[in-house]
Amino acid sequence: MSSIPKDPVMLMSYLNTQLRDNYASLEELCRSLDLDQAEVEKKLAQIDYHYEAEANQFK
Repeated sequence: MSSIPKDPVMLMSYLNTQLRDNYASLEELCRSLDLDQAEVEKKLAQIDYHYEAEANQFK
């Protein structure tokens, strides 16, 4: 996760923008950017944001 924001709020904003503009799912985004999906979800859960597949964003 070295090339993406470390701060959870900035990370959430970055990921939601990427999901909206470039990726159909979190799985696709993580695969493309070589990210550990569980680690991403855990980091955002710390600020009470969880991925919602239907909306394709963290809420």
